[in-house]
Amino acid sequence: MTSPLLHAPLGFGLGLRPPHYAAILDEQSPLGAEIDWFEIISENYMIPGGRPLYFLDRIRERWPVVMHGVSLSIGSTDPLDLNYLRDLKALAHRAKPAWISDHLCWTGAHGAQVHDLLPLPFTEEAVRHVVSRVRQVQDVLGQRILLENVSSYLQFEEDEMREWEFISAIAEAADCLLLLDVNNVYVSSVNHGFDPEAYLAGLPARRVQQFHVAGHETSPDLLIDTHDHAVPDPVWQLYRSAVRRFGPVSTLLERDDDLPDLDILVQELQLARDHQASSLKVAA
Repeated sequence: MTSPLLHAPLGFGLGLRPPHYAAILDEQSPLGAEIDWFEIISENYMIPGGRPLYFLDRIRERWPVVMHGVSLSIGSTDPLDLNYLRDLKALAHRAKPAWISDHLCWTGAHGAQVHDLLPLPFTEEAVRHVVSRVRQVQDVLGQRILLENVSSYLQFEEDEMREWEFISAIAEAADCLLLLDVNNVYVSSVNHGFDPEAYLAGLPARRVQQFHVAGHETSPDLLIDTHDHAVPDPVWQLYRSAVRRFGPVSTLLERDDDLPDLDILVQELQLARDHQASSLKVAA
């Protein structure tokens, strides 16, 4: 079993999506009681007002919330966007999240955003570059952030280490935490032919603060991280391994497209509970 987490586990959560606002807050429905916490996409709530903030305020009164961003671009060569960080900090002041996360990637360069999560070369130079920027972000926000591993579909000739070694080096040097996306590990392991169990074994256990589980799309040549399918069996199997290694880490079921009704997601969330409980018994 791992060392204690820096934050107490929140249990099992869902991504907060507008089509589910009403069902979540319906006091006549039992569904809300089956969800322990919610993860918001930070950028969707970095606005001056309106419906999203109205519902966020109501939901955070009853459930813990964490913030998950897609635009930090921590690996870019562009300067950090201080206006973005200011707005992110303001949202954190309002939402009072348990923690703030984003992706270990870059999303643009030379002032242009590509609206995608692009992989980094696994080099010592990239480690130093990202570490410096993570430290800046954490200084501005006044707290550690979580970085999430992204799925990838290519590798760089310049790579000097494996992905898990790259992530570990950044987390230790920057003193940040990790959001382990189990689906992304599985997708990348199939696409690049590495052992996903070796990936888990290579991460610093005390840094892993949150899990993501999700579905993906299978094409003839590769797997694509789409978040529009139920979690498949191979990802659940890898999730069980992650629980055995890292313990009862806060687990988030991700679904972004082809959204089913809330009750379907709650049923799938129960699968995560069942997998974690049985895996912890094996690890005991």
